[in-house]
Amino acid sequence: MTLPIPGFSSARRLRGVLSLDDFESLARRHLPKPLFGYIAGASETNASLRQNAAAFQDIALLPRVLRNVSGRTTKTTLLGEEWNAPFGIAPMGISALMAYRGDLVLARAAQDAGIPMIMSGSSLIRLEEIVEAAPRSWFQAYLPGEPDRIDALIDRVASAGYKTLVLTVDTAVLANRENNIRAGFSTPLRPSARLAWQGLSHPAWSIGTFGRTILKHGIPHFENSYATRGAPILASNVMRDFGKKDHLSWDHLSRIRERWAGNLIVKGILHPEDAAIAVHRGADGIIVSNHGGRQLDGAIAPLKALPAIVDKVGPGTVVMIDGGFRRGTDVVKALALGAKFVFVGRPFLYAATVGGQAGVAKAAAILMDELHRNIGLLGLTGIDQLSSAVIEQQ
Repeated sequence: MTLPIPGFSSARRLRGVLSLDDFESLARRHLPKPLFGYIAGASETNASLRQNAAAFQDIALLPRVLRNVSGRTTKTTLLGEEWNAPFGIAPMGISALMAYRGDLVLARAAQDAGIPMIMSGSSLIRLEEIVEAAPRSWFQAYLPGEPDRIDALIDRVASAGYKTLVLTVDTAVLANRENNIRAGFSTPLRPSARLAWQGLSHPAWSIGTFGRTILKHGIPHFENSYATRGAPILASNVMRDFGKKDHLSWDHLSRIRERWAGNLIVKGILHPEDAAIAVHRGADGIIVSNHGGRQLDGAIAPLKALPAIVDKVGPGTVVMIDGGFRRGTDVVKALALGAKFVFVGRPFLYAATVGGQAGVAKAAAILMDELHRNIGLLGLTGIDQLSSAVIEQQ
């Protein structure tokens, strides 16, 4: 059964989108306020969220001219694989609540675009289904300090066929997401008159995403927190699946390294010493990140933390970054500071909510086109030519 979706078609809705920021305004209108607030908000005062965006303003670009850039390309190699651009899609939890089959939509669009997508451990679609549809996807895990649960999930991820495991390490304690409460979002979702009104006043989402999901797949569950199926998103005990992360230690990372044969990435590093320890413990790469400003409010912006981390671990370490990226010039600045790859989160999820797979594909194309244009205007022909020579700190 195909359900009619009220409102404009995705093609018509996407016609006026010119930049990644345009997806946000569309998503604000499309999503119920609690769901949009969950994506858009951060922790406490949103200080880190603001600083992530502001950090890019402190760097200016130094273009060169008359250098014949007709043969330029955005292709790059990361962890032994070639990608069409030096950016990918960051992990985002409960994506399938925001967009119908959201994780699948993101993964398939990334696969078609030739960029990596990292599937979140707090997702609502089984990880096996994602890697079957998009074999180049990565998997991100939130792990407790419990060896049996760690081993079981790692074995499940390996059996599914993932080649890259991302361990997020900046969630030892649940953040103060008071912005979610103000927006009316909670985990578990709690039925209320306010939530019902939001559903009624946003029929395109209610019918096209939520209703369609319930009809075809039943109540969403957290499918990938551990080796076994987690609680439904409406369950009162759902937060138990996210406990005991304050026990996680460097010794657990060593245990994971011994058991996991693929690429091992540590995400959530902001301190140079932690970056060095992660590499010493066997990480193949790190992602400099403050969780999109959603954990410690006031934590340093990843772009500000990046140079010291690159200096500490040296050029042989794969250093990646996320946090506040919206433009091709943002990607250029991070690569010039020493990052080898960039991950972008919220804009791609906004794109999925309003345009499905076509929306994500358009978002990737916009960012790729900007990057292709930017390196040409800088007088370069390839991503590997980006260095500190093309930037100036303001």
